[in-house]
Amino acid sequence: MAGMQDFWCFEDDFFGGGTLSTAGQGDPWVVTTTGSGTAAYVDGSASGEVTIDNESTGEVQNTCLSFGDKLAMDIDKIQGAEFRIKMNQAALDATTSLAFGLTGDRNDAIDSVAQAALFRVIGGDSTTAVVVESDDGTNDNNDVATGQTLINAYKLFKIDFSQGTSDVRFYMDDANGLRRVAAGTTFDMSNYTGSLQPFVQLQKTSDTNTDGVTIDYVKVWGKR
Repeated sequence: MAGMQDFWCFEDDFFGGGTLSTAGQGDPWVVTTTGSGTAAYVDGSASGEVTIDNESTGEVQNTCLSFGDKLAMDIDKIQGAEFRIKMNQAALDATTSLAFGLTGDRNDAIDSVAQAALFRVIGGDSTTAVVVESDDGTNDNNDVATGQTLINAYKLFKIDFSQGTSDVRFYMDDANGLRRVAAGTTFDMSNYTGSLQPFVQLQKTSDTNTDGVTIDYVKVWGKR
């Protein structure tokens, strides 16, 4: 009988009053920061949420929620990942960018992350348009258009590894539910055989905006 001995699942609905910190404090999540940005559980949330926010100081800020580069999920075993997420404003400021998905070791510069399967909103290009990308250290697909947007309303995002690492697929909510996006591009990550971590990173260049993003839940699952 299939069960926990055959499959694993990481889920975080962000219930509770814990403190997210650079030390991790026993939680799987670690906050990595440059500047004064913040990451915190939402007080009064109806369903458990974490918010990541820029702070108004006119400086470069980068706030990342990840496993602190403790890569715990074998890419060859992962079957899928889901993120339910929204912006805290109708559009990002032009100096702010958002990235989330699964990565190897993090980097302030998203395009310098060596292994990644990511959704992105890049403020300098568009303040609401979602693009996707993958990188395995050899094959690199950057900023592939999805035709969809992210605003201050929740959307569900899925990264599907069930077809194998040579054909990673991306899905997003629209009016009809989850649908595949960027289907005309093959996202091949087969040259990487290590492990990944969940990752959400909000960053801005030197600017005073207080843009933010709220995460409802993160789920990653796979085979043992």
